[in-house]
Amino acid sequence: MAGKLGIYIHIPFCRSKCDYCDFYSLAGREGRMDDYQKALIAHIRETAPLARGHQVDTIYFGGGTPSYYGEKRLRELLGEVCRRFDVARDAEVTVECNPDSVEKKMLCRLRRAGVNRISLGVQSCCDRDLEGLHRPHTFAQAKAAVQAAREAKIKNVSLDFIYGLPHQSMEAWKESVESALALEPEHLSCYGLKVEEGTPLYTRVERGEILPDDDMQADMYLWMVERLAKAGYKQYEISNFARPGFQSRHNLKYWMGRPYIGFGPGAHSDFGGRRYSFVRDLDAYIEGVLHGGNIVDESELIPQRERGGEYLMLRLRTTRGIEEWEYRREYFMNFDPIEQKLEEYERRGWAARQDRRWYFTPQGFLVSNQLIGALLEIQEKAALDTLLPRLRRNVRDTEPGQS
Repeated sequence: MAGKLGIYIHIPFCRSKCDYCDFYSLAGREGRMDDYQKALIAHIRETAPLARGHQVDTIYFGGGTPSYYGEKRLRELLGEVCRRFDVARDAEVTVECNPDSVEKKMLCRLRRAGVNRISLGVQSCCDRDLEGLHRPHTFAQAKAAVQAAREAKIKNVSLDFIYGLPHQSMEAWKESVESALALEPEHLSCYGLKVEEGTPLYTRVERGEILPDDDMQADMYLWMVERLAKAGYKQYEISNFARPGFQSRHNLKYWMGRPYIGFGPGAHSDFGGRRYSFVRDLDAYIEGVLHGGNIVDESELIPQRERGGEYLMLRLRTTRGIEEWEYRREYFMNFDPIEQKLEEYERRGWAARQDRRWYFTPQGFLVSNQLIGALLEIQEKAALDTLLPRLRRNVRDTEPGQS
């Protein structure tokens, strides 16, 4: 049976750069779109033979702002992927969009080309918040974009929102969530604001911009989880909620450790036991693909022991969590010390178990980085405790005079 594979295509172009954004995206570089299209197509053709024996079941156009790139280019790229790879008939095909760069005719053409899911970056229902983040749209445009998607018969719409914005109150966050629910999306991604060094927002905060404190953000998160559950959106990952059957199959590949191939500057891949990424430089990527040259930024083979750490780190982001015999079977490591720590988390309300599976509660998700860090330390110690006796036996067996 063919292995399943995800494909990610990075579109780095934006109309404008948002103050909080740390992704590799560029404003004012529209003049390179045609050359970039040629590079992507060449790279897809070059890579496809390496994926023989794999069936592509998810395709994701991320950014940047793929909708700003233009539906004609997106359709051409999707057609190329479908010609060069074995793409499943029921593949999930997602395009990220900003509300200001979509309209019904465009979405109809994308749907006919095979796009069956869009992810709209709404972020807030408050125009003042959107202006403060330098988002290029209003909430009225977001509502119009959802309506256009429905009229284009796209049946899987995801909306992105952010909590913890500058000067945001609990009441304002509740209003955003209620406004999102009123749009009746199939999926919601609700992220806590991260202030990344080097962004304009980081400079603003350094100069005294006021953000909700940690306690307020925690209250926002816990209220959101409860409210979305009541509305029929099941949490399946720290920041992601879906109606039944509408989980993001592509993003689950990242969290479940499944293989995927990325294209474009800054794109990452995990394929053939190797993790690699491409240079975060549009011009260098185009030049390297079209005229020869190294476009790989980082590349490493991932040993099975490190995969065991990723199993803990990534699976515990999801409500599916981890399971003892799954862990023992895949990574040949002792689960007992990890379970002892999870039992401690359970007593503190941070973890729970059901049918032998351990997962974090919403309270645990709030402090998941610290909890997972402690589990990784325990895992490392358990691995050393297993390895040292074996090394001692090897040394003893090779000492002079031993028969």
